[in-house]
Amino acid sequence: MTQRVNVIGVGMTKFFKPGDPNGKDYPQMGADAVRLALQDAGVDYSEIQQAWTGYVYGDSCSGHRAIYEVGQTGIPIFNVNSNCSTGSSALFAARQAVESGAVDVALVLGFEKMEKGALGSKYGDRANSIELHGTTMLRLQEFKPAPPAAQMFGGAGAEYQKKYGIKDEIFGRIAVKARKHANVNPFAIFSDLVTLEEVMQSPHQYGPLTRLQCCPPTCGAAAAVLCSDAFAKKKGIKNPVYIAAQDMQTDLPDSFADSMMDMVGYGMAKRAAAKVYERAGIGASEVNVVELHDCFTANELITYESLGLTPEGTAEKFILDGDNTYGGKVVVNPSGGLLSKGHPLGATGLAQCTELVWQLRGKADKRQVEGARVALQHNIGIGGACVVTMYRKD
Repeated sequence: MTQRVNVIGVGMTKFFKPGDPNGKDYPQMGADAVRLALQDAGVDYSEIQQAWTGYVYGDSCSGHRAIYEVGQTGIPIFNVNSNCSTGSSALFAARQAVESGAVDVALVLGFEKMEKGALGSKYGDRANSIELHGTTMLRLQEFKPAPPAAQMFGGAGAEYQKKYGIKDEIFGRIAVKARKHANVNPFAIFSDLVTLEEVMQSPHQYGPLTRLQCCPPTCGAAAAVLCSDAFAKKKGIKNPVYIAAQDMQTDLPDSFADSMMDMVGYGMAKRAAAKVYERAGIGASEVNVVELHDCFTANELITYESLGLTPEGTAEKFILDGDNTYGGKVVVNPSGGLLSKGHPLGATGLAQCTELVWQLRGKADKRQVEGARVALQHNIGIGGACVVTMYRKD
């Protein structure tokens, strides 16, 4: 018999740029996030029965090293790496452990210490983990001197443009919106407002993308504490935020067929979202707030449609009508998203979780979405995996 999984504690550090002399190393910032989540939950580390840690750039057992800063109790600690969807992959695994009854309470931690510049491979003596995606991209579009990730997602944006005839500036409006949301988020790394003209005049990258439409490499950590109803009751926690439904999808053969949009995860997201809506018994029209994977503005735009927030081919109207922000149909990335809050790969999924828990608790301060009761999270990693999670508060 499965049991409901509650998110009773969340915490995150303020993200920072790689090379910041004031930035902490990963064990310290990971431990900071864990302590914040434990304090938020009112749980001592000695009560944690399992820990799941996520990071992309690091040696084996880096998760152990970060957790050991908080305590060494001999519990199972698992290390997860799914590229940009790492944090949510760890969350997915911990949720399964609690839901199945294997444990009553679990800790999830995501962290990353990144280097300056575009993402790159660390091992040149073996097959690249995204080799299938790279060869598909080279077959479908012209290679240019731009970061590979920008070419992948920029290519997806260009495909959407060809299909529906929208202008470059529609993508740029997403970056303007991201900064506007981040302007009132003390955790965002880029909170200065930008104009559409500034976005469009920043250096061109690929397809419709300019530099201000690409997320920055970032360092940081975030954590969450998950538990069963019985554990929450024992701790005196009433009406917690809970996971109403969650699904993970990986690539099907169509990811490597004839579509850049599918190659970057459009199909995975669509399948995952459909399963989440079915399991929760809640449709996209009932979602109040979304944190989605806006590594590039092009991905945010196509994800509006893969998540069913607007019908296929209508993202332009959705954006121009302001239906993606406060006063519209659904507030997307109130945190400022990856574009403005930052994208420390392993931490992103847990940072999204943290923001949505704060929103459902009514504790998001100036960026609070009024009356938020249903929240949706979308976290994707090329390689690939997509995790969609729905949170609720009764």
